[in-house]
Amino acid sequence: MTPVHMHDHGHGAAASGLVIAIHIGAMYLPSPLTGWLADRYGNLTIAAASGLALLAAGVVAAGAPDDSVASFAVALALLGLGWNLGLVTGTAIITDAVPLATRAKTQGLVDVSVSIAGATGGMASGLVVAVAGYPLLAIGGGILALAIVPVTVAAARRR
Repeated sequence: MTPVHMHDHGHGAAASGLVIAIHIGAMYLPSPLTGWLADRYGNLTIAAASGLALLAAGVVAAGAPDDSVASFAVALALLGLGWNLGLVTGTAIITDAVPLATRAKTQGLVDVSVSIAGATGGMASGLVVAVAGYPLLAIGGGILALAIVPVTVAAARRR
């Protein structure tokens, strides 16, 4: 919804395109570093960090001045980074948890589930913005993502 919000506040396609390019870069470029961090500090620790990065993205986006491309770029970079941290560690957690014989099938099912969740979230976000506005969507998404932190703490304690 960020490009739509930016358009509604007078930003052109170039500004929105830059913000989305930064976001997509942050989704994928950190993957080798994320993998290294997960190996070094543990999947659950980095998964919890994803929740914090996503909360930070929501806070920055919700508080972004409508005329600040830089604020939207930072918010979307944090969103991409949080997604990356969660996807890389989530994939590692799943592959560690399932037997080799069903690993590829399970990972394929998880990938489809992630895609369906993303599409559903994308559709729902339009409704949230229409009813409550972009700042509520941003902060609500950040708070929802923060739920990963207690889940990872509980999983770490069970180990």
